[in-house]
Amino acid sequence: MMAAIRAAQLGCRVTLIEKNPSAANKLLLSGKGRCNLTNACPLDEFLPHFTNGQFLRDAFKRFFNRDLMDFFERRGLKLKVERQGRVFPADDRSASIRDALVKELAELKVTILYKTAVSDIIVADATVKGIVLSDKRTLPAGRVVLATGGVSYAFTGSTGDGIRIAQKHGHRVMPLLPGLVPLVIKKDFEFPQGLTLKNVRLDLNCPGGSYSSDVGEMVFTHFGISGPLVFTASGRAVDWLESKRPVCASIDLKPGLSFEQLDHRLLRDLKANVRKSIRTALKALLPLRMVDIFISRLKLNPGIKCNQVTAAERQSIRDLLKRFTMTVTGSLAIEEAMITRGGISLRDIDPRTMGSRVVKGLYFAGEMIDVDADTGGFNLQAAFSTGYLAGDSAAQKT
Repeated sequence: MMAAIRAAQLGCRVTLIEKNPSAANKLLLSGKGRCNLTNACPLDEFLPHFTNGQFLRDAFKRFFNRDLMDFFERRGLKLKVERQGRVFPADDRSASIRDALVKELAELKVTILYKTAVSDIIVADATVKGIVLSDKRTLPAGRVVLATGGVSYAFTGSTGDGIRIAQKHGHRVMPLLPGLVPLVIKKDFEFPQGLTLKNVRLDLNCPGGSYSSDVGEMVFTHFGISGPLVFTASGRAVDWLESKRPVCASIDLKPGLSFEQLDHRLLRDLKANVRKSIRTALKALLPLRMVDIFISRLKLNPGIKCNQVTAAERQSIRDLLKRFTMTVTGSLAIEEAMITRGGISLRDIDPRTMGSRVVKGLYFAGEMIDVDADTGGFNLQAAFSTGYLAGDSAAQKT
């Protein structure tokens, strides 16, 4: 949609082909239906959130977060910036973003063909000549932008069509893997399903690799762990598991306290509750549903009094509060991931134009490119920016 808008702004006759009955189905799901459309942080803080982020420098120089925010605000849509720089429409409705884009397309007289799928592009002498629709009709086109997304949330229409078309015409494709996805944990303890842990840190470790998150939020599910901290860490876990390395996840339930400080806190709590059971004392340190899990894992007698807890048992409690370890066995399938990692190889795309290095007149934008990022609005900004640059370049035949 952004590529079509930019090309039409520059005077091109543009046709947008959409296989769904309506536009932007996946956009409507983003940010839990609120659409975290970008992040307000500066470029030098923005790029480190990406895999292969340097590739996007040119796109971001042409159209970055402030440009995107201005685009919507000039069209009457109010935005707001929340914690960690996340930008949302003020009314918390993804549909407001979609509606603004559709309205702009209409005003620019972009032709939209709904319920129309593309099966191929027509290429002759390594140059785009047109497209082939799924009903065998052909449309002439001197320039084509492929922005068909990855393979995540396939029910929205992201079924990898553009990736297959590009690969057929000689483009290299990096392996498609799930990104921003919940992780599956070995069930060697009773999961407190639905329990949200706030202000915790998540660490991942494998032979030859480690990762430590910021302090944030995660949640236990019936199969493992999910939530913002897990989504951000998941790409590393998936890569390590793909390389057949065992992965351990560890939750620091008290990231604000050092081991020594936590030891002093435990001593104080035990002394203040000498006649109470350890189970009662732990309720002051842990969510209620974690208490029995702790007692079971530490093999403590739940009825033992606080004044009977040994120094070794206290240290075991401290260590488990700082390192609640779990074995990661996998992730949910790519179809259930928020984004697709991998895609069209960056070696086959000119970052200055988003143009193909293989087929003249062909351009790429969005999730089908081998670029991905953390949660927080980064992936959508990359989609808007690469779309803008692709549309701009196609309109100017660069």
